[in-house]
This record gives sequence, structure tokens and C-alpha cells, in this order.
Amino acid sequence: MEDQENRQNAAASDSPPAPETPAEPAFTNEDIEKGKTMAGLSYLLFFLPLVACPESRYARFHANQSLILLIVSIAGNIILGIIPIVGWILLPFFGITVLVFAVLGMVNGFGGKARRLPLIGGFELIR
Repeated sequence: MEDQENRQNAAASDSPPAPETPAEPAFTNEDIEKGKTMAGLSYLLFFLPLVACPESRYARFHANQSLILLIVSIAGNIILGIIPIVGWILLPFFGITVLVFAVLGMVNGFGGKARRLPLIGGFELIR
């Protein structure tokens, strides 16, 4: 019985490790405290942190998230506006979803959390 367990343990250690999911970015407490306000306000004007505190990685992270949200909202509005009837019916729901994502981003930004937006937050346009 012990031989079989030892073989299973050896086989398990020979297998490659499971792929890791991308971790949330780590920021210093000082960076978060300095960039909280700009990070939250970035969901109103995405470029505000880039102008006001360009050295803050935390504020740039939220500026990136808000820029992605802006691009997705513009593209979604154009696409759904072109599609007759079904697109026009889905347009208000899309707008509410974008609003919820913006509020979620603002809460995270003002709260000192660096969480990516659901569905669209994995992209990085601003480094």
C-alpha cells in the first residue's frame, strides 16, 4: 500500500505545475495613498491620473482600466446602435452594465484596491 502511495506521489511531483492565473498587481502603500483620489477620478476622465500624478503606478493601473472601459463602451454603443431592433433593445442594458463597471472601478480606486474590471480588465494599454 505504501509503495503505491509513494509511486503516486512521485508521479504527481513529475507532472508540470498547473498554469498560474495572473495575479493582481502589487503596489506600495505609499503609492496607493498618494494615488487613491486620482485612481477613483480616472473613471470620469481616464487621462486625469496621467497628467496629475504620472509617477503613480496605482493611478496608472486605474487609468488603464478606465480607458479600456471607455473603448468598450464606445464600440458597444456603435455596434448596438447599428443593429436594428435587437441592438436597440440591448443598448440600455449595455449602458447600465458600463455604468456598474465604472462605479465598481471608482469604488476600487477610492478604496485602495487594484482589482481588474470583470470581463474586460485583462487588457493593458497604458504601461
